[in-house]
Amino acid sequence: MTASPPRHNRQERFAYSDYLTWPDDERWELVEGVAYNMSPAPGSIHQRISMDLSRQFSTYLKGKPCKVFAAPFDVRLSEQSGLSDDAIETVVQPDLVVVCDPSKLDDRGCKGAPEIVVEIVSPSTGSYDLTTKFDLYQKYAVKEYWIVMPGEQAVMVFKLQKNGVYGPPDRFGSSDRVVVEMLDGLIIELAEVFAE
Repeated sequence: MTASPPRHNRQERFAYSDYLTWPDDERWELVEGVAYNMSPAPGSIHQRISMDLSRQFSTYLKGKPCKVFAAPFDVRLSEQSGLSDDAIETVVQPDLVVVCDPSKLDDRGCKGAPEIVVEIVSPSTGSYDLTTKFDLYQKYAVKEYWIVMPGEQAVMVFKLQKNGVYGPPDRFGSSDRVVVEMLDGLIIELAEVFAE
């Protein structure tokens, strides 16, 4: 049975068990129990960028332990492992994630922090990706957080430091190459990502 999704009441708290009852044709995320409506669906430029990044990651990772997944793909984050669906209050759908620990994967997505999260910003999600999501991914120790800005044809890569906070971002333009050191030197060609 499908329950009605929440209205934008920031006082009301939800869990992953609530999220699972909402309509499949609507995109929602939960951040510490607060529901965020992620509709409408991404546009064609966003999709093209996502597809090319996914292609470059997946081609390189074929046969390797790390895997790439594209939205819609639930990532459930919590400070404790083994929580029930009623106790999990954070579930997000990043544009792309790279997961290297197969024990974090199940039929419903990823339970725990991926190694890499990629968010492709749009006018409606820009501040959310740069503030709320930034803080969230830092809190749960995502090792690399990529913010892709289609309008500027640029990418910022934040890397988690030993003190548990992201350092200043590495910035890349449309003709640059991003060397992903944590994936043994995978090179992402941004000229292909931003090609028209």
